[in-house]
Amino acid sequence: MSTLVLELRQGDLLVVNGAPLRFRNRARVELTSRARFLFGKQIMTPEAATTPARRIYFAVQTAYIGNEEERALGLELARDLAAEFRAATTSDQARELLDSAIAAAEQDECYQALRMIRRLIQHEDAVLRGPGDVPATGEPAL
Repeated sequence: MSTLVLELRQGDLLVVNGAPLRFRNRARVELTSRARFLFGKQIMTPEAATTPARRIYFAVQTAYIGNEEERALGLELARDLAAEFRAATTSDQARELLDSAIAAAEQDECYQALRMIRRLIQHEDAVLRGPGDVPATGEPAL
């Protein structure tokens, strides 16, 4: 694996292998080995998981950056929530995104799964929100 360089600003949050790190000043971090990480607006708080797609995102996020026990529970919850979402939606596009995301999470490719779920959140927002509505705070960067 090649190295990954992250530029972080003062106050940014980075979660690496389940450990939250808040930066007191601007920093440049180089990850030189495989790590489970999210940073900044990619991190969803429990309070922001207010819609079905956001709850799936939060569950997969837990499956990605939680400890061993949390990861197993997060993946199980994500499967259950995805099944409920799949049964409730009439959108083929949403079902395809959901199926691909859960398949990726089950293959321990949770970062890719989160990227797909962010697209599902955009789809959900387009369906649930009217024009001119503003996004909820604390949602992951899309």
